Amino acid sequence: MRLILMICGVFVMAVFCSLGSSHAVAVPAPTTQFTTDKEKETIVLGGGCFWGIQAVFQHVKGVESAVSGYAGGAAATANYRQVSGGDTGHAEVVQITYDPARIHLGQILQIFFAVAHDPTQLNHQGPDMGTQYRSSVFTDRPEQRDYVAAYIAELNAAHVFDKPVATTLENLNAFYPAEDYHQDYARLHPDQPYIAIHDAPKVKALQKNFPQFYQDDHKKEEKDVSKLNEMQKYVTQGNGTEPPFRNAFWDNHAEGIYVDIVSGEPLFSSTDKFDSGSGWPSFTKPIQKVQLVENVDI
Repeated sequence: MRLILMICGVFVMAVFCSLGSSHAVAVPAPTTQFTTDKEKETIVLGGGCFWGIQAVFQHVKGVESAVSGYAGGAAATANYRQVSGGDTGHAEVVQITYDPARIHLGQILQIFFAVAHDPTQLNHQGPDMGTQYRSSVFTDRPEQRDYVAAYIAELNAAHVFDKPVATTLENLNAFYPAEDYHQDYARLHPDQPYIAIHDAPKVKALQKNFPQFYQDDHKKEEKDVSKLNEMQKYVTQGNGTEPPFRNAFWDNHAEGIYVDIVSGEPLFSSTDKFDSGSGWPSFTKPIQKVQLVENVDI
């Protein structure tokens, strides 16, 4: 039996990544401090879906920005549709810009290894599997790379984890910011099931284990429905239904991802779309079942 899923008037074409479970281990700080004369420093970190890494570091004092993106592959394929296939060489990463007068690199790495992800798993964080989710640190100069390598060696020598740290050290040839709908995802969608299950616990672990670095996120934004047309408001805010055969996407054949027009949550892939004859866009399955709540409409 084919499952027919029909959503009315709530799409924009665009993606989804799943997230790993929360991870909190008592990780010691490095024995040395990374020295720099720069007013701003950057480090690029990867470990599972970038939503989770970004969510953690948006709550860290001294971090001025945390931008989701891609590193490790070519510019031509630095987009979610291709990266998510796992064969472009990219990793989902977050570029962290911080003030070294307020927090130093060793403390950034300590948080990264302790609460942001599990560094003993290379290409697997929670439900995320593939090289695009690899545990990785991308460095922009040799002294930065040497510092990270020395810290990993300290953690392994102290047997902090049950298994050796699997994090890869890679040269940062380029960083490519991810699509707008990926930015600030946990901030904008705190009630989204995957965020609540996989990312919120990481932020709570940060608050519990690193209270000296934790700060509230003061940049949360309300969902904006002012730009919706009347039908979109009726469907998304009033539990309405679009008329069959007279809606934007029932006969749409473009490739891409169908994203909720209000929340930005990725829902369906065009690869799972089929003609049900109903007059509404129909899909055999959602991208992630946890994204949807099924209600009977009779």
